Amino acid sequence: MHLTGFIVQFLNGLAEASSLFLVAAGLSLIFGVSRIVNFAHGSLYMLGIYVAYTIVNAWGHSPLGFWFSLICAALIVGALGALVEIVLLRRIYRAPEMFQLLATFALVLVFNDMALWIWGPDDLLGPLAPGLNGSIQIFNRYMPVYDLALIVIGPAVLLILWLLLTRTRWGTLIRAATQDREMLGALGVNQAWLFTGVFALGAFLAGLGGALQIPRQPASLMLDLSVIGDAFVVVVVGGMGSIPGAYLAALIIAELKALCIALGVVELGGISIAFPKLTLVVEFIFMAFVLVFRPWGLLGKPLSTIRHSAAPDAPLRPATAPFKWMVLALLILFAAFPLVSGSFPYAVVLAQDMLVAVLFAVSLHFMMGLGGMPSFGHAAYFGIGAYAAALLFKAAGLGMAGALVAAPLAAGLAAIVFGWFCIRLTGVYLAMLTLAFAQIVWSIVYQWDDVTGGSNGIVGIWPEAWLSGDAYYYFVLAVVVMAVVIVRRMAFSPFGYALRAVRDSALRADASGMHVKRVQWVAFIVAGLFAGLAGALYVFAKGSTSPEVITVGKSVDGLVMVLLGGIQTLFGPVVGAAGFTLLQDYFVGITEYWRALFGVVILVIVLVFPQGIAGYAGMLMQRRRPA
Repeated sequence: MHLTGFIVQFLNGLAEASSLFLVAAGLSLIFGVSRIVNFAHGSLYMLGIYVAYTIVNAWGHSPLGFWFSLICAALIVGALGALVEIVLLRRIYRAPEMFQLLATFALVLVFNDMALWIWGPDDLLGPLAPGLNGSIQIFNRYMPVYDLALIVIGPAVLLILWLLLTRTRWGTLIRAATQDREMLGALGVNQAWLFTGVFALGAFLAGLGGALQIPRQPASLMLDLSVIGDAFVVVVVGGMGSIPGAYLAALIIAELKALCIALGVVELGGISIAFPKLTLVVEFIFMAFVLVFRPWGLLGKPLSTIRHSAAPDAPLRPATAPFKWMVLALLILFAAFPLVSGSFPYAVVLAQDMLVAVLFAVSLHFMMGLGGMPSFGHAAYFGIGAYAAALLFKAAGLGMAGALVAAPLAAGLAAIVFGWFCIRLTGVYLAMLTLAFAQIVWSIVYQWDDVTGGSNGIVGIWPEAWLSGDAYYYFVLAVVVMAVVIVRRMAFSPFGYALRAVRDSALRADASGMHVKRVQWVAFIVAGLFAGLAGALYVFAKGSTSPEVITVGKSVDGLVMVLLGGIQTLFGPVVGAAGFTLLQDYFVGITEYWRALFGVVILVIVLVFPQGIAGYAGMLMQRRRPA
């Protein structure tokens, strides 16, 4: 490509940087003050586009009316954000951050179906901006005038936010809350309304970022999850709570994508490298690089310690006799499903899905609940296990038994590599690095058409004759039960006690002579092995696999399962996975708006049963037990 092409792509990168910055700035503000990882921020961005579409079509026929409509749309989204903070989030600030994440994920489901109900399922393309609907020639290429306006809007918003945060008392309070919100409250500052104002401002910025996209992209129900990943990357790379860092990260990431497009296909040593394909994953590669060498982002600082967090987890207790009888009854029930398949043919399929989900959730709980290592990318190991089993069975001709043995080992090998980097981080930074690795795996699977089948995946992976029909169901049941028993045994082994000691206080564990990083690394690998085993069982149950098994949505499903059941109990992921699968299947069958219904159920559980379903049941049993 000629130099002119690089210049135009550079300008396109500046416009895209402004768009990324607007949505990421609000997310950074909210996290910096409230410490909430707001998964619903992408939904606020999506609603900004939808609301702007409606108002612009009514009032935006003139330049003044168009810009007034965009501001109105952002204000409406900001008011919605304030309402969400007052009604919901204010009640869960003391809860563990993973439960806060679960609540905001429930809002994603509710907002998505709200948009479906109001605007319908079709994409909606708004009008061009009056007065900015043309293009200008730059050398021998053309660039939309509206994109040039976006290049100016981004730095202008950055300047306004900088003045707000550094030249006003409210901004001083925000910066103080970012550093030490408990001390700020001790000084008499009303934290509740400060948090509400910050959340409203963050929602306003998300809505404005969405509204400004009206002339560039259609309003779509898929925007919420697609944009939140990019926003998280920008915030983490720039540094949590750093507004200048968010703009710097947005600028670097947008220009990296623009450079990939500008380079096109390049021949190096007889090998063709299609750089445009890297646009799907380049930001995650860059984020992984930054987090490995600068764990708190480019302009970020180490997160301050929150003094008043949730109560520490109670010690794990051995299973009681009533619990063992309950587990035996459940096993008999699951074993009986094939016997009633004539009357309830779908029961076996649903039960098999529940068993695979249980193993996936148990694997995540092992590293997150027992090890205190949250993951936003656990689906990577599930997907590696599924694809390894499919490729070894179909392409390599290894046989079903060999594929089922080798697939978890492939996932474990990936966990060895990824875990070596991830265990050096903690909290949300660790979770985001797991997401980066998962997106890299997804990109490879999605684009390696010759091996993985690309977006079509791999089909025709059915059990061999000796394990077909009901025999495979009983095989899955036996494998999952054995895996759950092994994990439970590990939890009460010396390694399990060491893992929980590291979770509760890494400093004390290290002072006691434990090799903290080694313990965490082994837990990471074990979790990857069992997730890979779940993926291998899945591919033979469904007969196929596709890139969808490695998406962010699949990883979030695992998080929801663990948190629904209760992260403090060993039986929690089992209950959560079974309940998640049952509720999702039931709600899909009764209403088009099943996501909203499912989201409401999750919110009720978060507010009423913050310990999770199994955790709440265990608490009731503990109260009834004689002293």
